[in-house]
Amino acid sequence: MQNKNIKENSKLYPDIINSVKSDENAFKKFIAISSDGEIVKLLQKLGRFEDAILQVELLKLLKNSNAKIRALALKNLAKLGDVNLLSSFMNIALNDKSTDVRREAASAVGRLRSKTAKKSLIKLLDDKDPKVIQQAIRGLLVFKHDKDVKLVLLKMKSHPNDQIQDLINGFDEKEKKSNRLVKKNSDIFHNVVVNADTNVVMKLMPDEVIDLTFTSPPYYNARDYSIYSSYGEYLDFLREVFNNLLRITREGRFLVVNSSPVIVPRVSRAHASRRYPIPFDLHGILVQNGWEFIDDIIWVKPEASAKNRNAGFLQNRKPLAYKPNSISEMLMVYRKKTDKLIDWNIRQYPKEIVQKSLVKDGYETSNIWYVDPTFSKKHSAVFPKELCKKVIEYYSFIGDLVFDPFAGSGTLGQVAIECNRKFFLTEVDKNYFSSIKSLFTTPNLFQSDFDVAFFNQKSFRDRIDKNK
Repeated sequence: MQNKNIKENSKLYPDIINSVKSDENAFKKFIAISSDGEIVKLLQKLGRFEDAILQVELLKLLKNSNAKIRALALKNLAKLGDVNLLSSFMNIALNDKSTDVRREAASAVGRLRSKTAKKSLIKLLDDKDPKVIQQAIRGLLVFKHDKDVKLVLLKMKSHPNDQIQDLINGFDEKEKKSNRLVKKNSDIFHNVVVNADTNVVMKLMPDEVIDLTFTSPPYYNARDYSIYSSYGEYLDFLREVFNNLLRITREGRFLVVNSSPVIVPRVSRAHASRRYPIPFDLHGILVQNGWEFIDDIIWVKPEASAKNRNAGFLQNRKPLAYKPNSISEMLMVYRKKTDKLIDWNIRQYPKEIVQKSLVKDGYETSNIWYVDPTFSKKHSAVFPKELCKKVIEYYSFIGDLVFDPFAGSGTLGQVAIECNRKFFLTEVDKNYFSSIKSLFTTPNLFQSDFDVAFFNQKSFRDRIDKNK
């Protein structure tokens, strides 16, 4: 290997790597003449190597001034699985100045997968860095059937860090149930509309039958159909809705909530109007209920469609009086809490369904979506079909059951059919229910190869009882 080539020709890296991983002197020379960036690149691509050849030189790199080099040296040393390295790993885990390096050292201790390392991993559970503790927990899970280890892990349930709690709860749940999804039959809810209070309906339903929910809760005291005695009562109502929804949603599946702050007009010019931050108050309720926050999407509408709040300020420009026009709403995306990754959910489907459900080119690449609003004489807050289509295609598969507990004009059901999904809708208002019924019974509006069933509270309860 020529030193000049090492420095000047990056195309030679595969040859360089093969050379240095089998020659201690070549490795030592490379480290001596190379920049930190080149050393990092080498360590990232080093791969497997013979145990005895590079161990000494990699141990020397644990004292390098560059934290990234120290972390990568640890990562490579961990490949050896040599218990004799335990003391070196622990020294770094306890004393290094870089949090990233200490986390990598804790991971290296766990990767030894040796009973000798158990006491060291338990010691790391007292660390102040939650990421170090998480790496220690991962290492201890190898010995989860050891009674002492199990007892130590379960004590970590009371740790104040939520990620550590989730990790321990996931371990506890795995002990209690199988990792296999038993998908319950949801046929009786396919293409169904119920005229009743959504909480009453959901309480009649079995666990885990809904694949996706996309809904827009009623605005607090801003519409005739959503009058509550207090904002607290309104939030309590939604707390119950999303708690019931969590139970009937399949493990790891999604909830998308469309909402925005709402202004309640002032009583007179002597009083101020009040603006309620609905999305932000709902967020706390949802995560407390057991929904995991995934994404925030901003739905932007043309300014001409917004109520003009800027007119007064435009005339006088006095500070403190500024009020921007509200041209956005929020789509908050949540997933039913689970210790399983998204891939687990995807694997529940046949390959042909996954393939047919792939999202086409032209999808939204950012969390800012520009979608024109829809207006209707029958409903004051209608979902745009384009918005529904995006949510359905991004967060469900063909054949899935999508739900809107506040169906309104029934747009979600209409788009679900167009996207080859099934729908389940609840709507408490009789006039809106009649409009939905008209939508799905208009001749030639939809294909004729499916039927939509309409129920009131009593007939829906009867349907549930017959299918128990």
